[in-house]
Amino acid sequence: MDNNTLQGLMIAYNAAPSAELAKIITLAHFKQNNIEASLPYLSGLRLPLELEDTTLIANTLIEHAYYAQAEILLNKDDPKQAILLVESWLAQKLTYQARELYVKTTGIEPSLRRRHLDIALTESATNLGERPKLRVIEKPDMATVTDLSRYKSTTTTFSDVVGLSEIKQQIHKKIILPFQRPSLFQRFKKRVGGGILLYGPPGCGKTLLARATAGECKASFYNIEISDVLDMYIGESEQKLHTIFEKARSEKPSVLFFDELEALAGKREHTRNSSSSHIISQFLAELDGFSQNNEGVLVLASTNVPWSIDPAFLRPGRFDRMFFVPPPDREARQSILEHHMKDRPTGTGIDYAALAKNTVGYSGADLANLVDMAADEAIDESLSTGEQTNIEYKHFREAVASSRSTTTEWLSTARNYARYANDGGRYNDVLDFLKKHGQ
Repeated sequence: MDNNTLQGLMIAYNAAPSAELAKIITLAHFKQNNIEASLPYLSGLRLPLELEDTTLIANTLIEHAYYAQAEILLNKDDPKQAILLVESWLAQKLTYQARELYVKTTGIEPSLRRRHLDIALTESATNLGERPKLRVIEKPDMATVTDLSRYKSTTTTFSDVVGLSEIKQQIHKKIILPFQRPSLFQRFKKRVGGGILLYGPPGCGKTLLARATAGECKASFYNIEISDVLDMYIGESEQKLHTIFEKARSEKPSVLFFDELEALAGKREHTRNSSSSHIISQFLAELDGFSQNNEGVLVLASTNVPWSIDPAFLRPGRFDRMFFVPPPDREARQSILEHHMKDRPTGTGIDYAALAKNTVGYSGADLANLVDMAADEAIDESLSTGEQTNIEYKHFREAVASSRSTTTEWLSTARNYARYANDGGRYNDVLDFLKKHGQ
């Protein structure tokens, strides 16, 4: 399928979504090895799928480390799908969970045993002919797991965030000032704290912006990993989440940051796992703060796929403030390149302004990679000539010629959502960005 046909199908899907179109678009993206672009359409698939489609799609997602998306499609009560779940959990090093399901599944369907899984899940290769043995694993102590000091990270300030001037102004007005002058805002019955969602293409500085916001608020910054919340024991994930919020409330002012929010707050209609729904309900209860006081607790989250977030999280009082973090502009790109060239052997005549002009759409991570590629070119020249070579402008030209922006695919997907699923103007910032840059 050529790109024009695929683009036409994507437009048709956004105008009139259907499960069949979602499957066609997903498989077409898979054939182009463009897995990330297929993710928004997974939510449109009608579950359960035919076994052949489930196997193909889930296998592809697992191979590219999109484990959460693959697991939504899989039913552990189906033996063949259960084996795929085992593969996914094993890849995530959830060994206990994987071993338990593998033992149960192969006990029902011995023909589904796989040698590589036997080797990975048994104590030693000599036990391959036996049923895998389970080890007794002690339940972790909740106080230790949810000790906020484990997640505390250093903060920075807006001076370390290049570009994004409009976003920084909005954050200063709506978030930082209430923390700095709480009495003024309390006089007008404005609460200090709340929830903020940062969204945009990967590698554009969402985590850095969150860290800088905490620094400007002079609040403690706690970076909560998804693995710190999810637990194999029923009910433990909800308890962890509650304890984390409780400790944050006792250490005000504090900022809780959840990266990849979609893993904890994905749309409930697309999950077949009841435990996921329980986690979402607990998360919503903690954000509401009806039974407790969230004043002075700021909850920041980031995601690359805001359209996959359950709408309940986006209503007023929860993540009601959304900020689009776009790719850096030309001035910011030049500053990022110059920053990453510090302390490197640099030649004369590197035109950073020209490089910034020729890297439209590059994320901060893309630019850091571009500098590494230029360094590789200089290293290759040093090896071939036997003389030490600095990084010159010619090395950057070679690096630019063999690199590409990783934000293009995201912006293409976001354009469709902004045009056809822009509920309440949620993605107006995306439309303004695309219009400004002629995309």
